[in-house]
Amino acid sequence: MDRNAAAAGPELSPARKRTVIRATYVIAALDITWMFLQFSVTPYLAKKLGLDTLWFGYLQTMVGVLQLIGNPLFGRFGDLFGARAALSLSCGATVVFFLLLASAEHPAMLFIHKLPTLFMHVVPACQMVVTDLSEPEKRAESLSKIGLCFGVGMIVGSTLGGHLNTLYGEKLTACVGAAGSLFSLMLVLKFIPKTTKSSAAKASTEAEKKSLFSLGEITRLLKYPGVAPTFIVKIVSGLPSGIFQVMFSIIALEVFKLEPQQNGYLMAFFGISQMVIQGAVIGRLTARFKERSLLLLSIAGAAAVGLGQAYMQTVVHLCLTAAPMMLTLSVFNVITDSILTKSVPSADSGTMLGLCAAEQSLLRTLGPTLGGFLYVNGGIKAIGLTQCVVNAAVFVVLLLLQPTSKSPALRESNQRPDKQH
Repeated sequence: MDRNAAAAGPELSPARKRTVIRATYVIAALDITWMFLQFSVTPYLAKKLGLDTLWFGYLQTMVGVLQLIGNPLFGRFGDLFGARAALSLSCGATVVFFLLLASAEHPAMLFIHKLPTLFMHVVPACQMVVTDLSEPEKRAESLSKIGLCFGVGMIVGSTLGGHLNTLYGEKLTACVGAAGSLFSLMLVLKFIPKTTKSSAAKASTEAEKKSLFSLGEITRLLKYPGVAPTFIVKIVSGLPSGIFQVMFSIIALEVFKLEPQQNGYLMAFFGISQMVIQGAVIGRLTARFKERSLLLLSIAGAAAVGLGQAYMQTVVHLCLTAAPMMLTLSVFNVITDSILTKSVPSADSGTMLGLCAAEQSLLRTLGPTLGGFLYVNGGIKAIGLTQCVVNAAVFVVLLLLQPTSKSPALRESNQRPDKQH
């Protein structure tokens, strides 16, 4: 081992890695629980404080913009300063977020309480830890378990937030979120090491002394072989699905006339479906098939789901499309994240995951505007057909245009024969 690698510190033992990964899953599940808990607070508090639908939309757009800016910088922060610092910053910002929400007495405070979202990136930070500590061939399966945590948090957070808000009001519910986020911070300080990078990656980062705010250092990752095409596919194919997600509450209310209780049951169904898919399905798929095959399958599935959504007329039809929708979304997000992180050096995995998270923020920022336009002019049929046509076109392009230059990780996954069990 060279001098720089030795100075970077010893590698974590396999047992220590497993402990850190398990703790990371718990931290991710708790963070998602607190976020869904606040979803049961903000709309009702906004209504009490006199915020109309238009201004509430501005509030949501503000969050999307802040996260769009913060995600790449935060990923870079994690690469430079380590996992513990990144998760501590995120959990600390979440505590401030809930305390400001609990003290909101004026509509302006609702906007002020969203400012900490610039630093609230617990899930990308957890993905960074799992990426650093998992073996490349098991990375997709390890990342999929973050999605399992999402399903758990969705169900627990929505249920807990609804009961607390009904029984005790918005302020106490927000205080519970602050206390929960403080507990998450304590778990970070207890279980997460200062850095989860390998010795070679740590030595490389320390030797180069890169700048946190260097846009060039962030965007240079797009120059690695295979990264830019995969990132374009992630944005283009993911946008129509993102539009449906951000428009879902309106669709549920206006098209299917769902009452709040019925909507809660439907959200629980989505959460359970995601838990089953992330926990029991994706790991088996990634062990059996090549990543490129799964990517094509998820895009083709998204096109079929879009066609089904365009012509659904009842809640039963919606439920029938929900399971394949969750499956295609989960596979698509896990596989693209896995391909992209394996296409760049391990020292830059956090920055790459930050860019992936920024893509999600971009979709949430553009989705309401594009979704509103499609819905007003063509209803749910226009949204579904857009998803079908866009994903079908991406599928055909990927089949016809084989990439001439691939990243080593993607090339390896394409050359490896499908495993049969």
